[in-house]
Amino acid sequence: MQRSIQIENKIVNYELRVSKRASRVRLSVHNDGRFVVTIPSLARLPHAEAFMRTKSAWILRKLAQQNEPGIIPKNNRRDYNRLKETARELVANRLEHFNQFYNFKVGRVAIRMQTTRWGSCSRKGNLNFSYRVALLPPELVDYIIAHELCHLKEFNHSKNFWALVGQTVPNWQAMKKELRRIS
Repeated sequence: MQRSIQIENKIVNYELRVSKRASRVRLSVHNDGRFVVTIPSLARLPHAEAFMRTKSAWILRKLAQQNEPGIIPKNNRRDYNRLKETARELVANRLEHFNQFYNFKVGRVAIRMQTTRWGSCSRKGNLNFSYRVALLPPELVDYIIAHELCHLKEFNHSKNFWALVGQTVPNWQAMKKELRRIS
């Protein structure tokens, strides 16, 4: 059932769900920006709205993020299927570009639907990248590619590792900070 509530002069639309299996009130925000409040079958609407008011700071922060440019959407299968090949081409091109400088032996390269990482490197020299790199600005893609490529030589985040990254991405600190902001 669609409802709305006013939180600090903002109208927040949400979907109210009643669940026999729920033992407590739960608030979530979906990939498309919808807020969903799930309540136990014995709870009433005032209880749900009181709960939402206790979470007002979180709700307002999520609303602001939805309107903030540059925020990358969370994973979903439809986006993965749509962007996987674009990401594969992008990663292959940028890997070739950076490896002309580093000349490291790269194993298998995979595009995945990773939920917590933009990229990863295995001990076998395999590189994995999130399909969501296709949604990033070019300078962030370059940072991610160079970062994972440098793990082929330095499998850690030591000073030597960051010096290696800095050879091709001198502003890596700013890129790292920006990536955290939009993640």
